[in-house]
Amino acid sequence: MSGWCVLAFLCLAYLCCSALSCPALCTCYPRRAEVVCNGVPLTEFPSEGLPKNTTMLTIQFSNITSISEHHLSATPLLEGLHLYSNNLQNLSSDLLRGVPHLNTLDLTGNKLAHLPPNVFSHAPLRSLVLKNNLIEKVDADWLADNSSVTWLDLSENRLKNVPSALLQKLPNLENLDLSQNRLEKIGANSLDSLTKLERLSLQDNKLSSLDPSAFQSNRNLTHLFLMRNQLQKLPENLFQGLQHLELLLLNQNQLQHLPSGLLGERNSTFQVTLTGNPWVCDDKIEYLWRWVSLYPENILFLDEVTCSSPETLKNRQLLSLTEKELGVVKKATIQH
Repeated sequence: MSGWCVLAFLCLAYLCCSALSCPALCTCYPRRAEVVCNGVPLTEFPSEGLPKNTTMLTIQFSNITSISEHHLSATPLLEGLHLYSNNLQNLSSDLLRGVPHLNTLDLTGNKLAHLPPNVFSHAPLRSLVLKNNLIEKVDADWLADNSSVTWLDLSENRLKNVPSALLQKLPNLENLDLSQNRLEKIGANSLDSLTKLERLSLQDNKLSSLDPSAFQSNRNLTHLFLMRNQLQKLPENLFQGLQHLELLLLNQNQLQHLPSGLLGERNSTFQVTLTGNPWVCDDKIEYLWRWVSLYPENILFLDEVTCSSPETLKNRQLLSLTEKELGVVKKATIQH
């Protein structure tokens, strides 16, 4: 009988020690199965000592340059992997093969430029963040067909083109962030496969124009961020069909006028920003002026929507202008 007690005690001791083990430079939180590793001295993935039941792992501000399937095999129950601000340059193509429950992968702030095929194919990812890396080209074979990804962040990279081929594999995508890249255009059909898309971030690029059908298939959009580009003109049907749009950011572009009907009829929940554009307050701005007069509560920072020219109206608030000053004929209603 005593032999069984000894065996049970040894087993219990082993399990306790295993659960309490924690790698150097890491902090383990057993109750929530989370491990956080933080420190420049860390140069290798801390596989040894990681609790097997870890579901959330964060490694940040280290000098780790690569990570492989072997490293992640130490945590087969992993659901979230956050690798912020390391020196990662290489990822193995089988990286996620041993973590079948992983749904969140965040690789923000590394030095990734080229990634191998299937690198993100072996786990049921829902959130994939590649923000602030050195990526110039996105390959379609990073992910499997009909991927489960709903959140994709490729912001702060070096992309010159929308990764259309990859996006075709993401029918469930709800959030796409392509901000702070080098995009100069959005192809007519680049976003057509994203019928569930709700948030699209295109700010801080080099867009000077947009195709009239750019968003024709994205009818579930609620947030569209186009600020800080070089947009000079917008097609009048650009936002047609976007009935769920709640926030539209057009500030800090090169817009002088808006075409008649662009903004359409909007309910009280819709908000738009128009500041920081060189508005030319002549008869061609009549549509925007009437829309602003009809929906002032829908415009954020309305007082800052001002004229850049002509000189006689420079810095005047758009809403303060009269029909006479604009040289337009008095109308009873606005054209939607």
